[in-house]
Amino acid sequence: MKDYKLALVGATGLVGRTALKVLEEFKLPISNYVLFASSKSAGTKIHFNGKDYIVKELTENSFKDEHFDFAIFSAGATTSKHFAPIAASTGCIVIDNSSAFRMDKDVPLVVPEVNPEEILKNKGIIANPNCSTIQAVVVLKPLDDAYKIKRIVYSTYQAVSGAGKKALNDYENGIKKHFNPLYSYNLEKFDYEIFDNCIPQIDVFEDNLYTKEEMKMINETRKILKKPNLSITATAVRVPVRNCHGESINIEFENSFYLRDVLDILSASIGIKVINTPQYPMPINVSGYNNVYVGRIRRDNSINNGLNLWVVADNIRKGAATNAVQILKDLICLQ
Repeated sequence: MKDYKLALVGATGLVGRTALKVLEEFKLPISNYVLFASSKSAGTKIHFNGKDYIVKELTENSFKDEHFDFAIFSAGATTSKHFAPIAASTGCIVIDNSSAFRMDKDVPLVVPEVNPEEILKNKGIIANPNCSTIQAVVVLKPLDDAYKIKRIVYSTYQAVSGAGKKALNDYENGIKKHFNPLYSYNLEKFDYEIFDNCIPQIDVFEDNLYTKEEMKMINETRKILKKPNLSITATAVRVPVRNCHGESINIEFENSFYLRDVLDILSASIGIKVINTPQYPMPINVSGYNNVYVGRIRRDNSINNGLNLWVVADNIRKGAATNAVQILKDLICLQ
């Protein structure tokens, strides 16, 4: 099998560093890694796969000066919009973790457990969905195949790490203030303190009064499930949990179902771990793992063919880094 060369853009961030951990775990046939970041982080030393790597500054010529087979971008939408097309123009296949290309009709939006057939439809760029969308559709897809989803109601409880390092600083500073009332700090990410609080706003509000995060979930779910007119509503809330998103998902199906069959379908599905009543998945038990966990599986007796689920996953792993590396693994297998 050929040895490949991979560029990792955004190597010093939360997702980038986690991607390196996942790459070590997956042991893919990649012989050459080059790590990139902004000029601010260039020169950082990162120990990876038994070696020390010096992070390089990402520039206009980074992909022109040397050839890469693949690149994972985890540096934000602005960086991806500018540099991902440059990388793709050199023959490199980009897996992008940002929101830059997710709703582009010419860019596949991929969760390997859900729509792996989309991977080979790429024109040089493959988009990683939003973290909250990824864990939801892993669970929704096998149920849609079995019973045909009619409507979805999302209520998310999203961890602080999903908003990046500055958000974690706000959380940590809030803890310090809790134990020392004289401690003062300036918020770096949020408009309100996140420690001991819940913020029912993730990203900016749009004209329809939904937040951008909520609309991401709605639109990305429709694209991934190939149901452009599927009825979906969402409320996304930031909660004072360091890592792992929780989601309450209410589903209405076209067809009737037996609860025991739902449990069997989910238990047999790749990437899903069922922990059902009287047990249930929680962020404290799920952090650091690559699977999507589901529990509290029960009928919604207020409607015909209704189902309630509680879904938890590590938002930095399965919600970003692991999903990207899984796409990379499938790309290599399909070469």
